[in-house]
Amino acid sequence: MTVSLREFCAECNALLRPRDFNDYCPNGLQVEGRSRIGKIVSGVTACGELIERAAAAGADALLVHHGYFWKGESPVITGYRKRRIAALLQQDLSLVAFHLPLDVHEEFGNNVQLARRLGLRIDGDIHRHDGHPLVLRGRLAEPVELDSLAARLAETLGQAPLAIRGGDHMIDRLAWCTGAAQGYIEQAAAAGVDAYLSGEISEQTVHAARESGLHYLAAGHHATERYGVQALGEHLAGRFGIAHEFIDVPNPA
Repeated sequence: MTVSLREFCAECNALLRPRDFNDYCPNGLQVEGRSRIGKIVSGVTACGELIERAAAAGADALLVHHGYFWKGESPVITGYRKRRIAALLQQDLSLVAFHLPLDVHEEFGNNVQLARRLGLRIDGDIHRHDGHPLVLRGRLAEPVELDSLAARLAETLGQAPLAIRGGDHMIDRLAWCTGAAQGYIEQAAAAGVDAYLSGEISEQTVHAARESGLHYLAAGHHATERYGVQALGEHLAGRFGIAHEFIDVPNPA
C-alpha cells in the first residue's frame, strides 16, 4: 500500500499541531520528494549517514526529530549541508521533521516515551512552552540511589549517563526533559524534586546541581530522543498500512 505525501503530512500535522508552537525550525515537510509513500524510515537526526541508509532501505520519506533550517544558522547551503540536500533530491526522498511538537506530545513525545521505558509515573510538569508541558515531573515506583538510577539509564539507553551528585539523598521525585534541556535545572530545584534528568550538560550545570542539592543526570541528547520518532513512525505505518523502519545512527553526545 501507499499513501500520498500530502495525506501523510496532513496526518502528521493533525497529530502534532505544529502551528501551536513557536519553534526554532520549520516543522513538517522540509524537503519534498516523490508524491507517494510506501515506506518511511525514522531516525533522530537527518545526517548524511541516515539519508544514505534510508535510501538504501528503500524509503520514500525520512521522518526525523532534528531536521534542517534552524534559527540562527547560516542560510547558505554549502559543504555538508549541500551534500545532504543534494542526496535527498537525487533520491527523490522527502524529509519530514518535528522538533518541539514531538518533544511534548502526550502519546508519541520524547518525554513520555522515555518515561515509559524508565518506569516513571508522570504527575505534572514544571515548565511549559507555548502552553505545552515541556519539562515533566513524576516519581519512581520506589526510591533509589543515584547510582542505581544511573545504572538503569545505562541499561535502557545503551550508554552510561554522566551523574552529578547533589547530596546523599535517595531519588523518589524527579523532573526530566530530553535533549538539550540542562538549562531548566533551576526550575527543577525550585520544584523540590530529588533529581533532574536531561540529555546534555554544561559547565555551570554541575555547580547548579551541587549547590542546589539536586542530583543531575545527563543521559545523552541523542540517546534520550530516540523513542518519540519511533513511536510516531510505528503509528503512521499502522494508520496507512505502509512499511516503517527505525535506523539508529549512534551519537555519544
